[in-house]
Amino acid sequence: MTKGANVGLADLSDDAGTVIASLSWSSTAGDGDADVSVLLLDAGGKVRGDADFFYYNNPSAADGSVQLLGKTPTDGGSEDRISLDLTAVPEDVERLVVAASRYGGSRFGDLDDLRMTVADRSGEVLLGFSIGDASVESAFIFGELYRRGTEWKYRAVGQGYETGLAGLATDFGIDVDDEGENESADEGAHAVADPGDGEGAAPAVEFAGAAQPLPDGSSQPLPAVPAQPGPKTSAVEEPPAAPAPKRPRARTAKKKVTLPAVATKSLAENDSWRAARLFPASNLKSDKEREVRATSVLLSVMAQVPEFGRRLTAAFGAPAGRMQTFTEVSLPHGETPKRPDGVIRVERAGKLWTALVETKTNGNALKSEQVQNYMDIAARRGYEAVITLSNDVALEGSPLVEVKTDGRRKHKVALWHLSWAEVAHQAQMLIRHEGVGNAAHAWLLQELLHYLQHENSGCHGFQNMGPSWVPVRNGIDEETLSQGDPRAVEVVESWERLIRQVCLRIGGELGQKALPVQRTPRGTTALSRRAAHADRLCEEGRLAAELRVDGSPGTITIVADLRTGKLRTSVEIPVPEGGYPLTSAKRLMRQLAEAPADLHVETLVEGQKGPRGTLERLRPEPGDVLPRDGSRITGFRLSLFKSMGATRGNAETGFIRSVDNAVDRFHSHVIAHLAQAERRTRRTPAPEPESTPVPAPAGA
Repeated sequence: MTKGANVGLADLSDDAGTVIASLSWSSTAGDGDADVSVLLLDAGGKVRGDADFFYYNNPSAADGSVQLLGKTPTDGGSEDRISLDLTAVPEDVERLVVAASRYGGSRFGDLDDLRMTVADRSGEVLLGFSIGDASVESAFIFGELYRRGTEWKYRAVGQGYETGLAGLATDFGIDVDDEGENESADEGAHAVADPGDGEGAAPAVEFAGAAQPLPDGSSQPLPAVPAQPGPKTSAVEEPPAAPAPKRPRARTAKKKVTLPAVATKSLAENDSWRAARLFPASNLKSDKEREVRATSVLLSVMAQVPEFGRRLTAAFGAPAGRMQTFTEVSLPHGETPKRPDGVIRVERAGKLWTALVETKTNGNALKSEQVQNYMDIAARRGYEAVITLSNDVALEGSPLVEVKTDGRRKHKVALWHLSWAEVAHQAQMLIRHEGVGNAAHAWLLQELLHYLQHENSGCHGFQNMGPSWVPVRNGIDEETLSQGDPRAVEVVESWERLIRQVCLRIGGELGQKALPVQRTPRGTTALSRRAAHADRLCEEGRLAAELRVDGSPGTITIVADLRTGKLRTSVEIPVPEGGYPLTSAKRLMRQLAEAPADLHVETLVEGQKGPRGTLERLRPEPGDVLPRDGSRITGFRLSLFKSMGATRGNAETGFIRSVDNAVDRFHSHVIAHLAQAERRTRRTPAPEPESTPVPAPAGA
């Protein structure tokens, strides 16, 4: 579509009552990001109140009309998806505005391929609109859905704002207070913290519709800030954060319950006593038992905890409504009836949305024939979707199962995949960071999470690097692996699945967005990118990946060197422009006061290799990390090294576990300390600069 064009959704699909709006962008540097938001507007073009603004800290509507589904990585960027149930939108709402914003001085002109698409509930893309003229704007309205009688239409807007989300929000009746840190103590106690940047307080967004007192004269209650615990390996308490970078935030009246960050003291006499569990897993012995139990546990919690069930199914086009779940349902298919592992049904306004569920645990692979049967059954019976669950993580361009779709059938069936790691991630985000409706729901999710993490559940996520892992390792060691070897591509795919799972796990623990970074030229496909990575693996013997975690001072790089058997996790820290090198070195040593002594510090120097050494050696003499010839330094690279697991599985000595442990240790012992020190530095005056910019040359 072109800017300003509009189209009726009913003209594009027979089933456009629920749609998925997707906003995407890419960056050749791999570090571009933005936050999506949705505003509901009345006939006057204004929000009715605080409940009409949905963003990173208020992601879903109680009636299910809007739900932000979060980001998924794409080639060179990311895609943010939003579920819009148009049948649930209140009658006095005339328009839904879909926007995105950037922070900290970032502009949309720094990103490529700005695009919005709208798909129906089966996942078929109905329309697309690209923004090609972005420059200095820090916020954009990508498009809007609006009523025309009983019909919903889409308009391609493409309007930018140099004043960011604050300027956009003001246009729609939201008063933005940029001095949020000066609020009264009473107001501050009820403000919603921003979990997206990890930087603490941000300016508040005051809604015109919410400014009036309640009829009884009291003010509208606002939720308390939930605790944001760090990774389980970190024991550092972070002080209150500084107000930078500022993000407009909304006050919401929706009360949420989260579990406490610290467990209550046990009444057990000794450590051998085990708490009673709603979903026991200790007696599971066979794969069939694990699949049946896991399916029943998950589906029952989805039906009982609306926030959780909606979170998992909204991405698949399910409406918001009454959910019921079933297991081991017998359905006719030829001479022999088939039994999918589960069935999910959602009812809204007398209409049913139905999905068949096929589950695998303990690393067992999905079977194409089985899934094909369920796709055929769903098509004949008018069901909307087939959902597969397994330990594998889906990759773009590499489907886990191959199925055929009969194009002659008018009814479309969508095939979706969930990994157990994604299920655990969503449960953890709700009970630890975002909150659910009541304490009983939080407890149910906690029991589900405990079950998924139990060693006998078989729901531990991606846990096998595949049959090509050992031959590729041996080929690299013996220098017999040649470029173009398909086994190397299989290892690269397994590596990508592992990295995505690491992002899900650490993002759930921190309550932050965590995504893999893909630095690829424009136009590069997923298959060609993996082929190029596989060729580098054959030539260099290394697997490499980058992770971007909100609140971190830089991008985390992890390299697995299959020749040396070492894992390297690192981050690059820039130095301030015009700063004194010795001052920067001393400041870095102070920031790393509690970091491991074996942390390697390397000075980044333009055009050459800089000095390097361990933190243990450099702490007494920070000047030793500076180049003796006075060359200009651009930053420091901090690295931790760890032995790489040899086996392909998820055992304690396996490769997958070693990668998990390496990322955990680096984030909790290096990144967390850097972020904490940076926030502390913002609140204290900078030290006086040294009298000399660089140390004197040796022998002077």
